Amino acid sequence: MLIVMRPDAVDADIERVLKVIESLGLRGHELPGQSRTAIGITGNRGSVDPANFENLPGVADAIRVTKPYKLVSSDLRPEKSVIKVGNAFIGDGSLAMIAGPCAVENEKQVFDAAEAVAASGAKFFRGGAYKPRTSPYAFQGKGEDGLKILAEVRNQFGLNIVTEAMDEHGVDMVEKYGDCIQIGARNMQNFSLLKYVGKTRKPVLLKRGLSATLEELLLAAEYVMAEGNYDVILCERGIRTFANHARNTLDLSIIPAIRRLSHLPVIVDPSHGTGHNYMVGPLALAGIAAGSDGLIIEVHPQPEKALCDGAQALTTSQYTELFEQTKRIHEAMNIAATAAS
Repeated sequence: MLIVMRPDAVDADIERVLKVIESLGLRGHELPGQSRTAIGITGNRGSVDPANFENLPGVADAIRVTKPYKLVSSDLRPEKSVIKVGNAFIGDGSLAMIAGPCAVENEKQVFDAAEAVAASGAKFFRGGAYKPRTSPYAFQGKGEDGLKILAEVRNQFGLNIVTEAMDEHGVDMVEKYGDCIQIGARNMQNFSLLKYVGKTRKPVLLKRGLSATLEELLLAAEYVMAEGNYDVILCERGIRTFANHARNTLDLSIIPAIRRLSHLPVIVDPSHGTGHNYMVGPLALAGIAAGSDGLIIEVHPQPEKALCDGAQALTTSQYTELFEQTKRIHEAMNIAATAAS
């Protein structure tokens, strides 16, 4: 159920509704909007009687929610959510570029990439300290030592750190050193991990699973939000299909679909979505044109020497050129949107 408060509702009205929800053995989720506050209700096994709320002061409406997800729905929040990551924002209309190497290998490699990313004007840096690899013999990441290098990148270059956690220990470590906890494709439906990260207060970048549907992705985000962490960013990173010309099939159709159903920001990962250096640029531009809030791009000073995913990494010069192109596409999209309104 969704409780919509009147624009003139005061804090005491909202608190009264939350107490009624709690008295029913349920959980209320307050999400303030630009013009009014909405309160989502979770924990109910069946329908909740709207009569519990309709006559409370400050309540405009009590709406039954038929979708399996509630908190991620645009029914709860008609305007887009803006997520603060460190000292910058994703979903505020600016172009969010998250760039850096797939894996933290050594300080020089990371700092060379960070220098190019910072010089481009981007505000976010990616890099994996924990790496989920298909082979147990492949490079698994540097763990906490890698996170310390990423923290130094933030200190020296002013970039906000986005990095992956694979388990509860990793979540604790990323929460300590990073600015945004990435949940990778392989863990999108690791429900105990989603619940755990939902108890943190760091933003969460949630990647779409290898074969996940739109509804499964939204429900994974619901797991995080149901625990009280409402700062979730969705990421399309390609899915497995019969095609063999690319590592994955980047599904850009999911961007307008998410826009229709959810208030959460969505970004695109054309690096994992294609697996080939020469494909990254065209799909990055297409992702911006399709309406994504940003991109996550793999950048390596020497891709041929990368310990992980070198084939899909851009050189620093290729990255700089691409970022300039994406900014022009993003600006054109903004102009078109302004003209249409």
